[in-house]
Amino acid sequence: MDILKVTDKIKTDHSIVSYEFHSHQPFGSTTFDNNDEIRISIPEIDNYTLPSESYLYVEGSVRKLAADGSITKDASATGQLVNNPVAFMFSDIRYLINGVHVDGVRNVGISSCMKGYFSSTQNEVVKLENAGWHIKPWKDDIAGVSKALDKNGNFGLSVPLKTLLGFAEDFRKIMMNVRQELVLIRGHDDTDVIFQPAAAPNDEKLKLIINKIIWRVPHVAVGLREQLALTKLSERNVDIHVPFRSWEIHEYPQLPQTTKQSWAVKTAPQLETPRFIIIGFQTNRKGIFKGNMALFDNINLTNVTVFLNGERFPYDNLNVDFNNNHYAILYDMYSRFQQAYYYQESEPLFSPEEFKTYAPLIGIDCTYQQEAIHKSGVEIKIEYSTKNPIPEGTTADALILHDRAFVYSPLTKMVKQLI
Repeated sequence: MDILKVTDKIKTDHSIVSYEFHSHQPFGSTTFDNNDEIRISIPEIDNYTLPSESYLYVEGSVRKLAADGSITKDASATGQLVNNPVAFMFSDIRYLINGVHVDGVRNVGISSCMKGYFSSTQNEVVKLENAGWHIKPWKDDIAGVSKALDKNGNFGLSVPLKTLLGFAEDFRKIMMNVRQELVLIRGHDDTDVIFQPAAAPNDEKLKLIINKIIWRVPHVAVGLREQLALTKLSERNVDIHVPFRSWEIHEYPQLPQTTKQSWAVKTAPQLETPRFIIIGFQTNRKGIFKGNMALFDNINLTNVTVFLNGERFPYDNLNVDFNNNHYAILYDMYSRFQQAYYYQESEPLFSPEEFKTYAPLIGIDCTYQQEAIHKSGVEIKIEYSTKNPIPEGTTADALILHDRAFVYSPLTKMVKQLI
């Protein structure tokens, strides 16, 4: 037994001699307006970095617009930021290695919220308050509204990159001798990131201003022995594998007002077979200051089925009825996600009642599939039915989590996609 090994020698680990966060700022950008492309680079000369532990630091404010559209110095008394606000500031985020697109997410706010509601535990969300997360109301708070703004309308938020990109969440090793870029595309307007309560004046127009964006990345220095081993690895031109699970969002912008619908989402290549699909619905939220984009709606679903080349997931009908509190199977699918995705004990963020109220999402586990599915491209189709006709102005989002893998060579700088 270990408790009897009293003569064990003291062991110290000197493999890493320095671990420091370096700030990388956008190249050539002085303003960060709507539709702007913001590029942040890590030059190749910086040998070892750990992007999985990096984060974005964003400073800015919310201001009123004058009648002529100019920005005033007044902070809004009614405007707040939605939950997970930094993600909703951008329509697109991309990660590049040596100029090659490795990972990216569109509709960043919706994607990271859907993934975060399934992945996050209550303890993790407490830490994410520093990133503007605030989903559950407390006392007089409004559900899904961040507490990031001070009384003057200013904010400063630090967002872990692993809450925005599958690459950063899954690949937790250093990157060696490569040029890295993070590309951010500002949304075309600020209606999705700013929330106004129903009592707010209808004629009050608001503007979100970003004053500063910094990508803070750990830079790692290693001991002499590890440095020699890594140098030899590079000189032998050994390919470094980069496996991860990518997040791919698809939107059905205007659902027909029927009780049954079939949605042909996409035809995926053979190697992009989905492992999980998360489905959510929103009614009259997109592009409206008084519609909170961080929350999802109950549209009286009765059943949802995903078909991969004809194979159905889940096997049985769900027979959901929210009006009569028959949604235990749906919540069970939600609460099992962390165990199936991370192979850890599940600690769901929401209780059953909170799940029903704030994010009645459908999580389809399609990890285990017939071998025949992998022999060709995969047609992904979603069928769903509702108790009543779907309300006007309802959109559907399907977040597909699928395997992806690249290899890169620290010597030749080659980057190639495997999956």
